[in-house]
Amino acid sequence: MDKNVDELEKWGFPLVELYRMALQFYKQNSGKALHLSYVDNLKLIAFKQQQQCGPFDPKTAPELGVLDVIGKDRRMHWQMLGDISREQAMEGFIDLLDSMCNAFRPYVEAVRKNRDETLKEELKRMEQEKQEKERKEREQQELLEEGYKEEMQRRQLQDALNKQTYQQFKTYAEKQFPGNPEQQAVLIHQLQQEHYHQYMQQLHMQNHNVAGEATTNNNNLGSMSEQHKNPLDMGNGGIGLTTDGDALNKDLAKMSIEETTQQQPHDGNQQLQNHNSDDDDYVLIQPAKIWTRPDIEDFKAEVSAGDGDGVITIGHGDTVTVRVPTNMNGKSIFWEFATDNYDIGFGIYFEWSKPVSQEVTVHVSDSDDDDEFLDEDYLSTNEDLECGSLANDRNNLANNSVSIKPPISIIVPIYRRECFNEVYVGSHSYPGEGVYLLKFDNSYSIWRSKTLYYRVYYER
Repeated sequence: MDKNVDELEKWGFPLVELYRMALQFYKQNSGKALHLSYVDNLKLIAFKQQQQCGPFDPKTAPELGVLDVIGKDRRMHWQMLGDISREQAMEGFIDLLDSMCNAFRPYVEAVRKNRDETLKEELKRMEQEKQEKERKEREQQELLEEGYKEEMQRRQLQDALNKQTYQQFKTYAEKQFPGNPEQQAVLIHQLQQEHYHQYMQQLHMQNHNVAGEATTNNNNLGSMSEQHKNPLDMGNGGIGLTTDGDALNKDLAKMSIEETTQQQPHDGNQQLQNHNSDDDDYVLIQPAKIWTRPDIEDFKAEVSAGDGDGVITIGHGDTVTVRVPTNMNGKSIFWEFATDNYDIGFGIYFEWSKPVSQEVTVHVSDSDDDDEFLDEDYLSTNEDLECGSLANDRNNLANNSVSIKPPISIIVPIYRRECFNEVYVGSHSYPGEGVYLLKFDNSYSIWRSKTLYYRVYYER
């Protein structure tokens, strides 16, 4: 076969493709829709042999039997083709079949029409896929730009808050950890994180009251810098702080949702103190111990192989609170957690209330209703994490009195942990009887959900 055979065309098809189509048509319809004479069949077979083997060569041809009449006839017609090329043999087969069968040309036209329609549909599909891909890329780019813009606004706001509070927090940290710059830096960072979260909560509550509807923290980022030129100004919904050391202690007590204890997680000898309602007495809480492990894949496999309680999908904008009551036979709590691909905010609180059961419960709230969360499993104690006592609230409606909420101490402040590379592990000695609140915060994420793997247990 010549080198340029693939370039030859006939009836709008490549010659090789058209020949194969004709040969298939001949085999499928011979003796059925196609009735040829003995001589015509010999001519078609001769063209087929010429295309396959080239011109007839008596030296290489096998000997025929004396009674093999059909073999002799086929060889004679093959010899009659002489030295024509294989391309000419393919054309001769096609033209002869077309002249002998009126159905062959319509068959070829139908195949071509179907091929053209299929090609058009394929081109249309490819064009649609291209347009869809471009649309998704544009949307993804817009989301990335929007997310980047909101992240930059959030960072600018947090930087502004940190600059205004740094000197005050530094003074306070120097008093708590004199001569220890590393512990001072960690404490300053924790105080700034807590101050930022409290500011965002107050800003959200203020905007909710003014607008009459709930909005997420991320939706507020675009306008908060213009609405609040001085985030620390109490008149603008900020958190007022003073430079006086004693007054700062009172301000720190006001920074949490309840009366809280600000803890330094990694120091075993120092602890911060929680003010009671009189600002005179102190409750000492041992700091938590936190470390990491590299066996994250094994840990996630173990948790996933369990009963499923240790795997949670935290939606974007949501916060999950795991309530772990203290056990009368235990002396400390242990926790382990990790995520897939992305970080998660994590912190531990301690609620000073008597547990009604030893069940570990999980509660999900989004950023809009986190302040309105009611723990239905906990109503019988007349106490609630975020809203206090439901029973007290009902009595207060009748008595117009003020509801009493159980005190909550901060053991580990909430801030983002890169727990997708390592397993975060920690422990804490029971400060008394109550309920640990393990908070996994995804409220800062605009569109990403997080898969959390966690395990909680206690030591006797």
